[in-house]
Amino acid sequence: MRGWVPAGLRTGVRTTRYPDAEETAPGVSPGLPRGGRAADGAGGALADRCPTGAIVTEDHGIAVDYRRCVHCFRCARGVPAPPDWQPGYEWAASVRGDAAQPLGPAFARSLRILVVDAGDCGACLREVKQLSGPYYNMHRLGFFVTPTPRSADILVVVGPVTAHMRSPLVQAYEAMPAPKRVVAVGACALSGGVFGPSFASAGGVAGVIPVDVMVPGNPPPPLAILHGLLVVTGRRPSAALRSPAAAPPPAPRAEGAP
Repeated sequence: MRGWVPAGLRTGVRTTRYPDAEETAPGVSPGLPRGGRAADGAGGALADRCPTGAIVTEDHGIAVDYRRCVHCFRCARGVPAPPDWQPGYEWAASVRGDAAQPLGPAFARSLRILVVDAGDCGACLREVKQLSGPYYNMHRLGFFVTPTPRSADILVVVGPVTAHMRSPLVQAYEAMPAPKRVVAVGACALSGGVFGPSFASAGGVAGVIPVDVMVPGNPPPPLAILHGLLVVTGRRPSAALRSPAAAPPPAPRAEGAP
């Protein structure tokens, strides 16, 4: 035990400096495919390889619906023309617009989070748990986990909402005091992921309770989830849930035109 203090002094602070500084450590994010122009025939081939329909073809390339991307990497591996890849992690997007304004300054440093597993496979839930660890340490930003909905400000939901979890999820949401916000985490919570809507699952949280912020990924890295919490409080800007195809190439100029 006496060796812990010297070891800690030698190691130094290892907590990420995000959001005050960009996180550059390797492995903090798997990235996401980016929409853009595609070579002739390549866009259709990429769309055919996507198991959840996240990639669709458009007139001048491909577009990516991040709510459906499950990080299978079928579009990036074993294909002659993979899409561009964005390595970032600020993926969370506000989806209710003016219907739900960011929680104000009164909540900035004291927010209670209730986490509900609505049929998650364990991947997204494990990433959420990392936020309380020493590297991400969400407590330094004023976020704390609570076991009861009656003291929760933010409801974080993972999983596609299975039939057995529909009623408990609604009850937890209704028990939360206002103002309250809902953050859906992971492709399953956004669109159903590989499960999709079925007799056994709702195919996403928004079909059961109102969702304020969506965090895509399967699973999203902890920094993406942390970005979602910061979007809820208005401390970071919202991202987009869709990467559109590139604009069409400019028309060739006529000879002699200015």
